[in-house]
Formats: sequence, structure tokens, C-alpha cells
Amino acid sequence: MPQAIPRSSLLEARPSVFLLAGAFVTGMFLFAQGGCGRDECQDATDCREYKGPPASNTEWVCEDNRCEQHSVQVPPPDSGTDAGTPDAGRPDSGTPDSGPTTVSVQVLAFNDFHGQLEEPAGQILTGVAPDGGAVRVKAGGVTYFARHIADLRAANPNTVVVAAGDLIGASPLLSGLFHDEPTVEAMNLIGLDLVAVGNHEFDEGSTELLRMQSGGCHPVDGCLDGDGFPGATFKFLAANVATGVDRTLFPRYDVREFEGVKVAFIGMTLEATPESVIPTGVAGLTFKDEVQTVNALVPELRRQGIEAIIVVVHQGGIPTSGSLVNDCKGAGADGLISGAIVGVAKGLNDAVDVIVSGHTHQAYNCVIDGKVVTSASSMGQLVTDIDLTLSKATGDVVEARANNVIVTRDVQEVGAVKELVTKYQELVTPRANRVIGWVSQTLRTQSDSVGQSTLGLVIADSHLEATKPANLGGAQVAFMNPGGMRADIAQGEVTYGEAFTTQPFGNSLVTLTLTGAQIEQLLEWQWRPSGATLMLLPSAGFTYAFSASAPVGSRVDPASIRINGVTVDPAANYRVTANNYLASGGDGFQVLAEGTNRLGGAVDSDALEAYLKAHSTQASPLPAPALNRITLLP
Repeated sequence: MPQAIPRSSLLEARPSVFLLAGAFVTGMFLFAQGGCGRDECQDATDCREYKGPPASNTEWVCEDNRCEQHSVQVPPPDSGTDAGTPDAGRPDSGTPDSGPTTVSVQVLAFNDFHGQLEEPAGQILTGVAPDGGAVRVKAGGVTYFARHIADLRAANPNTVVVAAGDLIGASPLLSGLFHDEPTVEAMNLIGLDLVAVGNHEFDEGSTELLRMQSGGCHPVDGCLDGDGFPGATFKFLAANVATGVDRTLFPRYDVREFEGVKVAFIGMTLEATPESVIPTGVAGLTFKDEVQTVNALVPELRRQGIEAIIVVVHQGGIPTSGSLVNDCKGAGADGLISGAIVGVAKGLNDAVDVIVSGHTHQAYNCVIDGKVVTSASSMGQLVTDIDLTLSKATGDVVEARANNVIVTRDVQEVGAVKELVTKYQELVTPRANRVIGWVSQTLRTQSDSVGQSTLGLVIADSHLEATKPANLGGAQVAFMNPGGMRADIAQGEVTYGEAFTTQPFGNSLVTLTLTGAQIEQLLEWQWRPSGATLMLLPSAGFTYAFSASAPVGSRVDPASIRINGVTVDPAANYRVTANNYLASGGDGFQVLAEGTNRLGGAVDSDALEAYLKAHSTQASPLPAPALNRITLLP
């Protein structure tokens, strides 16, 4: 594999220098070994260096670390269409002009779009001002995103546009209300080619995801825009999502050919997808190890004569806070990013040249274990421009560079995409602008030092109130997961669109029975043996205390767990409400899946609407709850 070089690097390696140096080192090695009969290899280049030119009409292939010769198709001789045409004036040196020896390919990549058709609220960090303050720029919005893609594509006809999962799901109202059909239609207009499935692609189940590919109206809601749904013109890929033996939900990979050189794109999601999706969404599916999946495909691709391999995977890493979009700084080895993608990169066969990643909503541009590894933040705020130089003779990637490009809003919007967005805005506006309540101050997703947030507590309160009546569940406590909240609710009037954006998953509420001992177990599982922490948001009347210095598994003081001031009895039964994601064991809270006497309830966004209507008016808006339900002990 060639050295992978981020485009932002100031030192640009010249392939010819590396090839000469490699040939010298190889020659010295073979001399010391007494000949060139070595069979072990890492790629086809090793075979050519160790064993010399292949036989006529064959090419070396490194398969299972051994050199083998495979036959190749030889094009027929030129038919002579330009016979008799005089030379254009170039002096004849006696050697035919073979033309360029490499081909340039551009891969434009992004991830975690989440149906963000309108401009997102966040900003991208671009640098530090002279006074030490952060310099940020507004970025994103699909009409501007489309223009940046078009401009980048115009620089190279050999362009492929790919996305690393969560293209849809957890979407704002503009896309989510229409089951993300608007996002698929927008990506059709933009010219997306390939998308690896992510965990949120399964939010509405695999059958609905198949509809995204093939088209057709929603089986319950029909075609809400009134003009049908054609489905995606791009391809979904799912190499590690198995529906049976040797069968996958979507193709495992896609091969594109550029001027005679083939490039393979393997697409997949993280193995742990079932932990973040309701069980019904992934029923009948098996999610396989990412590294094993790719490494098993490498020999198959090489038998097809493919040496250039790009992995598009919905798994990611974590850079240092405050990093710029093309940095790779983090808490990992050698000061690089940390996170699951690092282990994936190091475990993948060296035949893999580039890894387009996602899932963590971060921006980074790295070289890990000789592979270019990128991520483009989220919500269409960045596009990663990856430039590959491929050898026409070998099919290898001889150089790879990447650059995260900010999707600024100082460019002309793409008209066709703007028309699409406008159409859906007109359809959704009456429902989105409907006022459902008022709040006295902004309710925030950001948590305090023990994991409480004002928005999370209000949502938990709304879930309890919706399921408290005996005929609706008889709930005594409700818990909300922080990942189920996607946006703050601003001070003042609250519209349906804001409430939907906050909880865009359409989860239903489930009330179930747990013992007091199981409730304690639920609380203890907020701190994982891996070191991860995921705090649940409890409803009003439920309180407890924990010690952060105590061992994992023994942090909660059992005597402090109270409902309306009464200590929870480990042997008694209690009615507990959670959204159907949590109630099915989501986020690893398996004890909730063990709950009995389950009763389904209202949709979470409807519960919040009802709560705001009951507890707020314009003259008396809902106050933010006090952050006093969880207490930190020494």
C-alpha cells in the first residue's frame, strides 16, 4: 500500500522517489536472501518486486499473503481508425506514446446528514482570533451543500459521492414528517452514488429502509406530498447486515471503473447497531464484526483484479475538543483521535486504502496504520474531498489525500434542490407553526455535572403524566435517555415543529413493572465497566444519590432511592415508563427489557404537547425544573 497523505500536509511525497527507494531496499533484501523466490507478500507490488514480471497475459495478485498469477483480458489490437494520419509533430523516439500512466479519482464523502435539509443551527470552528477567541462560520443547508458538491465534482469527471450512514433518521420535521422521503429526493438531485447504512437507517425498520431504496408510498400514511415516491437512485450498501447465510440486506460493495482501473467501495454500519435501535427495527438481521467482514472480502475483490479499496463505515472516532476540521488530534496513541474507528483501521487488511467514517458527528482527517481515515462532522456542514491517484498498470492507489471542505453559505443555491425544499416547507408549515405551549426560559439538552438537563427532566415529567392514570399504565416513575433529545426548546412560545425536532424518533411510551432491586440495577448500569457513562433523566418525585468514587456496580446508595419521598423496597413492584427504545433494552439498559406487564402508550412528542398545553399559558409559561433529582455524594 502506498503512503496515505492528508491533502493538508505541507510535505508532498513523490511516488517516483518512494518507488526507487522501495526498489533499492527490496533489491538489497533479495540479495541478502540469495535470490528472488520469495512468495510472501502484502500486495501485488511485492510480487512484481520479488518475482519479476508475470507470464504473458497474466498479472501478479497477492492472495492470502502469497503471490499468484491470474489471467487478464487483453484488449484487441487497434482497428486502425487513425491509420495514415500524420503525427501531430512530436518527434518520434522509436517508442510508442502510451499516454498517462495514472488516473485521478475524486471521492466526495459526508456522514450523519440526518435529514437536515434546512440550515442547521451549529457553526464550524475555523481558527482562533488574535484575542484568543474562537472563529466560527455558519455552515450547511442542503441547497448550499448541493452547490459545493457540484463545484467539487466539476473539478474531476471521475467522481463518486458517498455517505457513511445516518443519511436519514432522527431528522427534523421537514424531512421526518414525510418519513424522510424529502431527503432521499434531495440526494437524488444532488447525485449521491452510494450510502452505507447506519444505525438510524433502521429507526423505522428494515422493510421501511427497503422502501427508501425501491420507492412506493408509505404503507400507512401513503404519499403525503401527493405525487408518489420514486425511491433512491443511489445504492444502499450493507456488507455486515446479514439476512441469512451468505445473504445481506443490501449489496456488500459496489465497484466503479475509471479509465480501466477498478475501485471497490465496501459499505457497512457498526456491529453494535442493535444496541441503539428498537428490536423490531432490526428483527431478523444479524450485524457482523466490521473488521472481519472487510477482511473476508479482500481476497474476493483481488480475484476481480481490484487493488483500490475504500471502506465506507458508520463508525467513528473522537478528536480533541477545539480541533479544526482537518486535524487528527486526540487522546489516542501518538496524540491522534481515539474511539472505535482506530481499532477498525488498525485491524483492516492493508489492502484498504481509505476509510470514510461517521457516527460520532466529529470532523477529522487522519492517517492511521497507513490508511486515510476521514469524517465530515454532521448535518451536511462539511464535505470531505478525497483525491486518489491510481496506477493504470497495477490498479494500486499510489497516493491518497483528503481535505474537509466547509459547506459555506456564500455560494449560489442549486435551484432544483431549493424548489424541492420550498415544496416541503409549504406542506409542513401549517403543522410546524402551531403553538403548543410556552416556557419561561430555554430548556436545554446540556446536562449538569451529574447528568441532569432541564429539557430531559421536562420530557420525563411529560412521559410520567401521560402514563400515570391507571388505565394508561399506572406509572410511578419515568426515565428519559439523553440521546433521545436532539435540540433545545427556546424561551417563549413552543411550536409543534420545535417539539418534533426535540424528539424526532416517533417513539411510543411503554409502561412496565420492575422490582425495586431492578430499579437499583437500572441506575447502576448508568456507569459501564468500559468507563462509559450514560445518565438517565428521572421524572419528578424520583430521587437518589450516588458516589462517583465508589466501584462501578456499587455507586448508588440503595437507601437514597425514593419515589415521592418513600424509600424504594427492593422486593416490591413498581410501574416504570420509558420510550419504546429504552423499554426494549436500548442504550444497553437490558433490565428494562425484562420488565413485565407491559402496556403501550402515547407517542412521546404527543405526550410533550399535552404536558405543555396543560401546564403553560402565554401569561404563565412553564418554568424550568430544578436540577435536584440526582445527588452526588463524596
